[in-house]
Amino acid sequence: MNQSDWVLVTGGAKRLGREFCLAFARAGWNVVCHFNTSDTEALETQDMLHDLGKNCILIKQDLSTPDAHTHLLDKCASQTGQLPQCIVNNASVFSIDDATSSSAAVLQMHFQTNTVVPLLLANSLALRAKTAEHPAKHFCVIHVLDQKVHNLNPDYFSYTVSKLALERSVALQAQALAPSVRVCGLSPGLSYLSGDQTQDNFDQACKINLLQRQIQTVDIARTAVFMAENQALTGCTLQADNGQHLVPLARDVMFGINPQVGA
Repeated sequence: MNQSDWVLVTGGAKRLGREFCLAFARAGWNVVCHFNTSDTEALETQDMLHDLGKNCILIKQDLSTPDAHTHLLDKCASQTGQLPQCIVNNASVFSIDDATSSSAAVLQMHFQTNTVVPLLLANSLALRAKTAEHPAKHFCVIHVLDQKVHNLNPDYFSYTVSKLALERSVALQAQALAPSVRVCGLSPGLSYLSGDQTQDNFDQACKINLLQRQIQTVDIARTAVFMAENQALTGCTLQADNGQHLVPLARDVMFGINPQVGA
């Protein structure tokens, strides 16, 4: 990594996306923060990164639109003058359903943002990396997954299926895009309130892991920086979840605390 390198973080305006932006900035990277509807949060994130002395460019893009990956990389390249050295595919759709309530529309919505766009962003980065403007560059793509893909339960069916597809693609895409692009997966555990979850429910659920304590989001974000900067890593997935994936549950951890939540 050098002082001119850029990372593109999708869904970077808030929550874990903001933590990724901050962690990369603290490590010396310039940041392209993608967002869709979180305009106010994106401006706040930009101010935070400027306070750290790093450049931060904001790009607004709806990832559900056709060729969203192309438009996003075009905007990124035009505003920074180069390809991003790393892409953190953090943006995701997360809505509640189960196998019997899911539909084609809901499945397609999850797959578009959670699977299709991350894969096509990586593929497009590899294609562009072959151009004469970037002959000696080595790039990294990090697909943000979920500990759920290593610890299955039937809740959040469409979301989980879309993340499972992305997780199974990590090694495949690493093989396909080598040697110019490294591809890794990162599986966080429960880090924020989600859906109808109450604070009390979260305070209990976040400690259901081997270490019996809440996962620090800064540690998840620093794992992404480590993966981006370690040139020996590709085709692998790291679980930054306090060992949550090793505590199997019949239902999502939120429902294990209060079965009525989301019922």
